Amino acid sequence: MYALCNSVLLTGYQRLTETAVVVADGKVVALLPQAELPADLPQQDMQGDILCPGFIDLQLNGCGGVMFNDTPDVATLAHMQRTNLRSGTTSFLPTLISDSDETIEQALAATKAFMQAHPDQVLGMHLEGPYTNPKRRGIHPEEQLRQPSDDMIAYLCQQAVWLKKVTLAPELNLARHIRQLADAGITVSIGHSAATYEQAMAGFDAGIRFATHLYNAMTATENGRTPGIVGAIYDRHDVYAGVVADGFHVHWANVRLAHKVMGERLCLVTDATAAAMPPEGFEKFDFCGAEVFLRNGRCEDANGTLGGSALTMIEGVQLLVEQAGLPLDEAVRMATLYPARAIGADDKLGAIQPGLIANLTRFDKNYQITGTMVCGNWTKDVI
Repeated sequence: MYALCNSVLLTGYQRLTETAVVVADGKVVALLPQAELPADLPQQDMQGDILCPGFIDLQLNGCGGVMFNDTPDVATLAHMQRTNLRSGTTSFLPTLISDSDETIEQALAATKAFMQAHPDQVLGMHLEGPYTNPKRRGIHPEEQLRQPSDDMIAYLCQQAVWLKKVTLAPELNLARHIRQLADAGITVSIGHSAATYEQAMAGFDAGIRFATHLYNAMTATENGRTPGIVGAIYDRHDVYAGVVADGFHVHWANVRLAHKVMGERLCLVTDATAAAMPPEGFEKFDFCGAEVFLRNGRCEDANGTLGGSALTMIEGVQLLVEQAGLPLDEAVRMATLYPARAIGADDKLGAIQPGLIANLTRFDKNYQITGTMVCGNWTKDVI
């Protein structure tokens, strides 16, 4: 047991100073005034840095020069996690974009193996496609897009412990399939969809509770008569959404608007690729057969189509504050508490409260990560 002292503590619910976080057995066991700490309790000085819950990224295709689709195995997940820790992300959903059934099964097997060996880091796989609309496919390979069979839906439901989220287009999928996935405990998300407002609402009624990269690859509000998917999301009060706050995917005015409307239902995601924290000399990568270039911080193919991002979570927090004008405390909640709630993991992650897992992130006033803790242990890969 030990105490983390002398920090600006952002618990997810409060901003506290002169308050210590007591950690034991991988969990937060108490928040105590520093002046009341027992004399024999070991203390660690946070030197005035910000201490918050570990960031939770709900959409991560790759990072550090690797892509999950390229090699969906335990070694890739381990590399992604090591890379994440350098930017304050302690938990994530490895994201597999539209691919074959064989690759989906391989990726789920790898996710299962990693989760069993390393609890509270990978929280389950995000299957983004292939059950999406070719009209809004973005970088996804068109030849892989398809509708699922009854057998495939049944298989995915059986993998619910390891499969946390599925992104699909409700206008091309059966409502009973959406309900089946949701009933199995999988977070179903609308994305890469050309749905009308009415079709989106029908998807929400069937069990969709998330929206993948808000504004991108979905129908927007074109005029007063066509609210589109974005309008449907704004009109519901039980649907979360992820937003890629990198300055390329969404205009900052739209980020502010989404936050004003959605509040605690808006989550920061990176949609990161191999280009996030890449090795030296990195210029391009393969995204399921598409050559994607890193140009001035933007990931795009030869036609200028966005292919994920080079964003990290700590950069997203900084941009939400400096470009979107959000308070730091709220930007941190968008990276921690709200994602945990969105996938039903807030019973153990997303806040600094007694009884929760001690996944923590420490950073200074310049948004430099100075420490990352996983299950009560500071990681050796932190800057």
